[in-house]
Amino acid sequence: MLGKLVRINRASIGVPKGTLGLVVKKMKGAIWEGEEDLPAPVLYTVLLCGRKHRERRYLIQDLEVMEVVEV
Repeated sequence: MLGKLVRINRASIGVPKGTLGLVVKKMKGAIWEGEEDLPAPVLYTVLLCGRKHRERRYLIQDLEVMEVVEV
């Protein structure tokens, strides 16, 4: 998923739904004590497109991988 162009599926403060971004980092989340049987969540750091270059972290269900087609 690193280096993929993605579309954000969930609106948040300052980032509307449908915003495009580039996945720049993958991180494994923490496991809370007593929940060892659950898989650790994976967080993706996305460099968002727009006037201000900023990064946000998202879960996989909040991202849609965009297919790049050459014309």
